[in-house]
Amino acid sequence: MAETPLWEVFIRPRNGLSHKHVGSIHAADEVLAVQAARDVYTRRGEGTSIWVVRSADIVASDPDQAAENFEPTAGKVYRHPTFYEIPEEVGHM
Repeated sequence: MAETPLWEVFIRPRNGLSHKHVGSIHAADEVLAVQAARDVYTRRGEGTSIWVVRSADIVASDPDQAAENFEPTAGKVYRHPTFYEIPEEVGHM
């Protein structure tokens, strides 16, 4: 018998915020994965959006290659919005 796929669950707590990884669930397909994620991770009404991604479809960088992947950006501070002040009335960006 085939093993039920593992899905990673991401919830957006409210509009304007990013989705955050909240956990994993097993489900036969994407429809059941969304339903299970809703039942498990939004029982108290938290969340405005749910993403589910089959764990097997996620590709990640190799931690052993962190230096070559991320060090080149250290010299490019102009790419980071650290030079700007965001007014309080803007809220979350």
